Amino acid sequence: MITFLDFEKPIAELEGKIRELRQLTTGDAEVDIGDEVGKLEGKLDKMLRDTYGKLTPWQKMQVARHPERPHFPDYVAGIIEDYMPLAGDRAFADDLAISGGLGRFCGEPVMVIGHEKGSDTESRLKHNFGMARPEGYRKAIRLMRLAERFNIPVITFVDTPGAYPGIGAEERGQSEAIARSTETCLDLQVPLISCIVGEGGSGGAVALAAGNQILMFEHAIYSVISPEGCASILWRTADKSKDAATALKITAQDLQKLGVIDVIVPEPVGGAHRNAEIAIKALGDALEEAMKTVRRTGASPEKLRTMRREKFLAMGAA
Repeated sequence: MITFLDFEKPIAELEGKIRELRQLTTGDAEVDIGDEVGKLEGKLDKMLRDTYGKLTPWQKMQVARHPERPHFPDYVAGIIEDYMPLAGDRAFADDLAISGGLGRFCGEPVMVIGHEKGSDTESRLKHNFGMARPEGYRKAIRLMRLAERFNIPVITFVDTPGAYPGIGAEERGQSEAIARSTETCLDLQVPLISCIVGEGGSGGAVALAAGNQILMFEHAIYSVISPEGCASILWRTADKSKDAATALKITAQDLQKLGVIDVIVPEPVGGAHRNAEIAIKALGDALEEAMKTVRRTGASPEKLRTMRREKFLAMGAA
């Protein structure tokens, strides 16, 4: 049973009507309702296409945060073979908000790193809702440097509201860890492909997203601050969150125009949460093409690093 968002109320009502018709029986014989169900399913498909074809930035944010979107383990299971998780920052602890390990993508060894929000209450608490502490970013740094040592490409999956703002995290150097992780992304001499698969929030996202190629799902978001946070600072009220979402240019379509991301990955009609298998396959295909694009440059390790740095330095330049 899909969790419906507030703007999906007409869709929810229509899906409920279809379910009721399918369950309709007369005695032991099932009523012939095939034609009626077919018409309603056609209407539902059109409604989904129309609704998701003109989502506002605020609605896209709701879709990006949908709890049933695919998570890091789903992408690993669907795209990566022979995955072997690696744990710990070798300094303090193992932060479960960021996962990573070695595997194979299209037969090639890769290092995979990504945020993990969790899929139910227990796992969300375990993974701290994808909000990493300093040890999470230091683990990411360790894995990226390990990949560089063995000349292995790095793939990252970004899905976080932002880095954890707790007192303990600040005491252990949260801002320094984020800065070091971002610096490591920019300094690597191996290909780095970053995928924004859900919510890309603030420096906690950038710390894993400074790649040679940046892919972003059609209904994902990527922003320096959440719309709610922006509204509370500028207008002192959460009532302006929708206005903030529009002004921040958080959608994949806006960010591609601004040159912040490279590729928009299409999602199934109704969002990735409606058909995770199709979404994961689409991301896998886009990743394969992105890896080929980076390889086609024929760039040396030093050139790969230079190209990545120049790419980010050019953002926002007049």
